[in-house]
Amino acid sequence: MAKYDFVIAVGGAPGQGIDTVGKSMSQIFARHGLHVYTYSAYQSLIRGGHTFLTVRISSEPVANHGDEIDLIIALDRNSLEKHLPHVRPGGALIYNSDDVRKQAPERDDIQLCPISYKELTGDPDRKKRMLNICTFSVALNLVGGDLKVLEDIITLTFLKRKGQEVVDANIAAARAGYNYASEHFTPFDTKAEKREPALAFTEGNGAMAMGGAAAGVKFYCAYPMSPSTGVLHWMAAHARDLNIMVRQCEDEISVVNMVIGAAHAGCRAMCATSGGGFALMSEAIGSAGMMEIPIVVINVQRGGPSTGLPTKTEQGDLWQLLGASQGDFPKIIVAPTSIMDGFHTIPELFNLVDKFQCPGMVLSDLTLSMGFTTFEPDSINWQPEIDRGELITELGEMDGEYLRYQITGSGISPRALPGTPGHVHVVATDDHDEDGGLISDEFTNPHKRRDIMEKRQRKMDGIVELLPPPTLEGSEDAEVTLIGWGSTHGVISEAAQTLTEDGITTNHIQFKWLYPMDEDTVNEVLAKVGHAIIVECNYTGQFARFLRGETGFKADGHIRKYDGEPFMPHHIVDGARELLIGKTELYVPYQEIVV
Repeated sequence: MAKYDFVIAVGGAPGQGIDTVGKSMSQIFARHGLHVYTYSAYQSLIRGGHTFLTVRISSEPVANHGDEIDLIIALDRNSLEKHLPHVRPGGALIYNSDDVRKQAPERDDIQLCPISYKELTGDPDRKKRMLNICTFSVALNLVGGDLKVLEDIITLTFLKRKGQEVVDANIAAARAGYNYASEHFTPFDTKAEKREPALAFTEGNGAMAMGGAAAGVKFYCAYPMSPSTGVLHWMAAHARDLNIMVRQCEDEISVVNMVIGAAHAGCRAMCATSGGGFALMSEAIGSAGMMEIPIVVINVQRGGPSTGLPTKTEQGDLWQLLGASQGDFPKIIVAPTSIMDGFHTIPELFNLVDKFQCPGMVLSDLTLSMGFTTFEPDSINWQPEIDRGELITELGEMDGEYLRYQITGSGISPRALPGTPGHVHVVATDDHDEDGGLISDEFTNPHKRRDIMEKRQRKMDGIVELLPPPTLEGSEDAEVTLIGWGSTHGVISEAAQTLTEDGITTNHIQFKWLYPMDEDTVNEVLAKVGHAIIVECNYTGQFARFLRGETGFKADGHIRKYDGEPFMPHHIVDGARELLIGKTELYVPYQEIVV
């Protein structure tokens, strides 16, 4: 079959069921065996404001919402006026003609698809509760989707929560829209044909939560904070079935301390927050480092500083995690490169933090965590190997007194769980001797401090040996190398492919395991780059500065974006072209963003 790549967007106000449409759309095309990536641009408002959700549908895996929009569903007049210019020539726009009787939209290079919701449904409810389903069914007809699949999704979505009457009303509205489109509008030439096998789909936060469950997490704690709350929602929804203790606390300080307590007691424990919440957790993360207790903290980045942009994306918290808490202590920082990579990364990180008895931190962002993607169901039919490290859970033979912080060549000391017979020990946030005795309670012996500090830091050598280095994707003799980290992998990869097809050979390096970084290994990879351009979603080039500090590597150019919206492929393609003619930095202007 020929490649299928199509973008549908839905615009409207909060409360118009746009998320429901996006989820239903993703489910429908996943059942068609097509790959989906969904991104929603919305404001931090309960009512009012504007929401614009984009769903990219493809016969091949996709990891960004693309450059062009083929079809827009405008649920209100504001969306119609705002996004009419953004439909590509040859595309289509669906709108409720009841709202625009006085002046119809004008564009002669697209198909305008007005429907009268009132006439189609006979619905006297002025709130137009089923307008989203009615208009979406028109779109489904235009792309050749299966109405029966939509009817099944409606039943699945509403039957338990709202009953058969609501299901029947929505199915009637869907049929009315679908049949009206058959009689009045011209379908697109390329169809969303069914392929095998059908796919599953998930949100990024849900994928990380599933990864935690697969890793054996038995305690999850959080204070709701956008855009990380989806992890809490998934955990709470599945807690009883998976035997996971889930708690919502009064603030992030309580959250992280409860996680540390649960981990100290012996279970795998995790929490998630955003930058502002992570700031409150910072001191306690240092205490986990001092007490050598393994925990996992997810930071889903949003625009900062302070409250910043609660519903917008950014990669602005890297330095915050690098400097989390005061002093030096072992820690691991990882930035998953895709939604499903988040699922696989959490178990990997738990094995590492258990082995090295230190905090581990995950850097996601709104784009990754609140985006939806499809995946093959068998890809999560996976039980990861669980390595708890040197964990003592029962009485064994000991040579003398148990030393919780025994000085070893690897820096790793066998960890006994509280209550294990014969393994009484002191755990405190003050620095300590091998047996847990506080150094500050005696005349300070500089040798004790030095020895225990060096003992902890020796773990970093072991950690860095186990972290896979970044790899070069594409031809080694490429003219241009795009360098990114974390969530930008999908969009950079597509931009590199476009540049290569346009005659500028381009390869790509994506960093995932950020800290600790093996200077020699990374420099071996970087020695193969062409004209190096670092791409990231922040103003100051946080990763560029970090990479230069760790390795001495200085990029030839930078593309940075910090307006709250994620990169589109053309931002990077156009930016790379500009940089090749002599500039060193490019800040993507806001007016190029189609939202």
